[in-house]
Amino acid sequence: MSSPSEDEFAAGALEFLQANAHPKVEITSGWGEGSDRVNLLVEKTKDEERAEVEAAKGWRRKVFDAGFGWITGPAEYGGRGLSSGHERRYQSLEAGFDVPSQSPFGIGLGMVAPTILAHATPKVRAAYLRALWRGDIVACQLFSEPGAGSDLAGLQTRAERDGDEWVINGQKVWTSGAQYSDIGEIICRTDPDAPKHKGLTGFVVDMHASGVEVRPLRQITGGSSFNEVFFTDVRVPDDHRLGDVNNGWAVALTTLMNERASIGGGGSGPSLVSTARLMELLRHMGRDHDPIARQRLADVYINAKVSSYTSQRALDRLKAGEPPGPEMSIAKLALTMNMRRVAELVSLVLGPKLIADGGEWGTYAWSELVVGMPGMRIAGGTDEIMRNIVGERVLGLPKEPGLSK
Repeated sequence: MSSPSEDEFAAGALEFLQANAHPKVEITSGWGEGSDRVNLLVEKTKDEERAEVEAAKGWRRKVFDAGFGWITGPAEYGGRGLSSGHERRYQSLEAGFDVPSQSPFGIGLGMVAPTILAHATPKVRAAYLRALWRGDIVACQLFSEPGAGSDLAGLQTRAERDGDEWVINGQKVWTSGAQYSDIGEIICRTDPDAPKHKGLTGFVVDMHASGVEVRPLRQITGGSSFNEVFFTDVRVPDDHRLGDVNNGWAVALTTLMNERASIGGGGSGPSLVSTARLMELLRHMGRDHDPIARQRLADVYINAKVSSYTSQRALDRLKAGEPPGPEMSIAKLALTMNMRRVAELVSLVLGPKLIADGGEWGTYAWSELVVGMPGMRIAGGTDEIMRNIVGERVLGLPKEPGLSK
């Protein structure tokens, strides 16, 4: 059967969306109207979180069953095998409709699924890819550890071979969505005597398996969307291994590059706060004619524009079928630097009103964004690691000298 043209595909997608969702209605409000919350991570109660996951799954299944769930994926694993152009057309159309948030699938589809497709056994691909893209299961990423954050190769969680299984013991931390995930991608140390980059192996682990314990971490923002995860004698079949034994670093790099693509090209940071909203804040606080505040606002706008062009260039590479490149590290670094600019501008303009809730609309509410911002400097690789990657791999500068022992 021949593939539909992009126009034929778009016509079918629009018909599906019109039959199953309502068009978005643009709601405009002025200063002092509606909610004044400004945040990076929307903190939810357990009930709100559960409802969001179920709504996301329901919509994902409906979309997948209609043929729009994994547009570019291989047909053998549930995809339609169409071009990135078809996918862009669908995403553009869906953006005009009010549909449930798909954020619970961000990590699973943006990072874990591409790694499974690239490195897993045919059995694991068949077992999980269709289920992930249909929304039947959710996946998380199990990389960071208390003693090995951005230095991923320093991780100490062990996986020891026992016949046709591996036994995992150790701890992971800062795991987003672990509390509602069904599977996880985990990198473990399988050869403690090998150089630290050489003795790692990746696996797909059942998050409901005996010995897996998820504990929520309370954040400074008041929520607990991150977790620490403990593994005690957790058994994983060898056919759930990702790639070759002790070649887990290559597996991790696949995930990390997709992670930086997701974060660097996402909608966080300055794009979350419009220039108009910031200008309204300056007017409300009587700082709209202050040359320093105005210069800071211009700086935010200019840098956000420049970083958006870099992100678009990187995303165009992905859409053309090319692997994520080093520009994703630039985009991720630019994102956090721009978020810092926003936080500094807000702090300058609000002063004490940022840290003392006097009940005034649009003032103390900014504190949630400001205290959430430092976490984004860590997610997906710290700013310091990103600078090293850009310096060494993009600019060709000498490698950062290591610490002498």
